[in-house]
Amino acid sequence: MSLTNRSPVPHPTLGEVGTFTRGAGLQKSELLEAGVPAIHYGQVHTHYGVWATETKSFVDASASARYKRAQPGALVIATTSEDDAAVAKATAWLGNEAAAVSGDAHIFHHSLDPKFVAYFFQTADFQRQKQAHLTGAKVRRISAYGLSRIRIPLPPLEIQRDIVEALDGFRALEAELEAELEARRRQYSYHLSRQIVGPTGSEWQREAVAELARLSYGLTASATDSGAFRLLRITDINANGKLKPDAPKFVEDTADARRHLVRSGDLLMARTGATYGKTMLVRGVPNSVFASFLIRIEVDRERLLPSFYWHFAQSRAYWSQAEALVSTAGQPQFNGNALARVKVPLPPLRDQERIVEVLDSFDALVNDLSIGLPAELTARRKQYEHYRDKLLTFPEAS
Repeated sequence: MSLTNRSPVPHPTLGEVGTFTRGAGLQKSELLEAGVPAIHYGQVHTHYGVWATETKSFVDASASARYKRAQPGALVIATTSEDDAAVAKATAWLGNEAAAVSGDAHIFHHSLDPKFVAYFFQTADFQRQKQAHLTGAKVRRISAYGLSRIRIPLPPLEIQRDIVEALDGFRALEAELEAELEARRRQYSYHLSRQIVGPTGSEWQREAVAELARLSYGLTASATDSGAFRLLRITDINANGKLKPDAPKFVEDTADARRHLVRSGDLLMARTGATYGKTMLVRGVPNSVFASFLIRIEVDRERLLPSFYWHFAQSRAYWSQAEALVSTAGQPQFNGNALARVKVPLPPLRDQERIVEVLDSFDALVNDLSIGLPAELTARRKQYEHYRDKLLTFPEAS
């Protein structure tokens, strides 16, 4: 049987090819930086990939015997999440010794290729089957019984290993792109800092936002799925200061809404919550108004380019001031009075244009989802997902 041969294979349940044991006894407060390997269920969600040979955390050797432990080759499965897609995220433990496992996780011991099983847990087929076994309202769970009822295609062991080798190759290419993207982001951050601060050995003149821009607060209105104007909200701005492609919200055409219409070149800054200070440059969103909890920054374009200010708002030169000025009583607040005190580097307009041209190129390379490295990485991930599901799909033997 080859990778291109889709001959029928058995589809036993996971309960027929292995055993599930619930992790127990391990608390987050017991995790150490050295000792016996330990895996907390939260780390399966945030730290581990398809497999792991080393753990992020450890426990004291003298206490390790009282924990439930995953033997090398076992899967460690996070069994709770507020997100259906994240329930039953699994990591194959491939270390040299047993690893302690926390509650809200299950250990799956089996005789299959460990990576093959872990890859299967990512497939659309697995996601579809597990849905019938999820319980809970806000916190979603899957039990050992539910997991044991899921069926897995079971080609011969040598085919399992061939599939793993092919998928590992896709993952390696993806990892190379991720490493290159991270290196380019560090390069962008370096150039951003150097260009914004000014020529070596000196700095640009600086002026307060109050002297360079007009600030105004956003519209308070109920958002709906349709309406005359799109409503730009804090949640519409991503971590890179760009508009998210998520489903938009709208408001009706009113006099108040028209007073909050944005134009190309306006800047919108989140003024509250965990995302305070995050700033977006408005481009290509006609017939839009900005919501409460955003501040519109209308710069004097004869002195300051909106795009130059936007790059400045991504830099450490901006964030060091924002962090010093924000009010941290309750929810962080970065209101207009605080923003007005931020000092902005102010090179001549021709230098601003040159700097923006350089930084726009770096930004597109590392942050634009339609071009550059992010687009290539997205395409590579889709390719991997396609071939993963294709390679792990077999007709069932009668």
